[in-house]
Amino acid sequence: MTDPTDDQVASLAAALDVFSRRFKLKDAGAGRPLAEIDKHILHYVEAHPGCGPTDVARNFGVAMTTISSATDRLAKRGFLERLRPSEDRRAVALRLTGDGTSYTAAQKQAYLIMFRAMLAPLSPAERDTFVAMMTKISSYEG
Repeated sequence: MTDPTDDQVASLAAALDVFSRRFKLKDAGAGRPLAEIDKHILHYVEAHPGCGPTDVARNFGVAMTTISSATDRLAKRGFLERLRPSEDRRAVALRLTGDGTSYTAAQKQAYLIMFRAMLAPLSPAERDTFVAMMTKISSYEG
């Protein structure tokens, strides 16, 4: 495989700049927008109810202090609750509140609408190719 040319890199940068502005996802909830890490945490906890902050930190490869700050913000906004499930007072289990569940559902719906808009101008074959290329790029670890 050869390295990309400078022209290819410049063209990709220009296309992604337009792409990111055109398909910017509005925050699905009311009030102040959430930080991206906060949104990711909500979706992770939704998929893994009862997980602990350490599980979340490990999944995202971030420091526990980052997760602690984020879960504090989410709890204060009423999206997340911390439970003490055992006799070990240090153990914490995370769970979405009703507002957290509503937020993640609205976020998922907004993503589906945005993804449909992205794929709409492409033919069925182009859609398959685009999805395959995005999957290849996102899973590349080089």
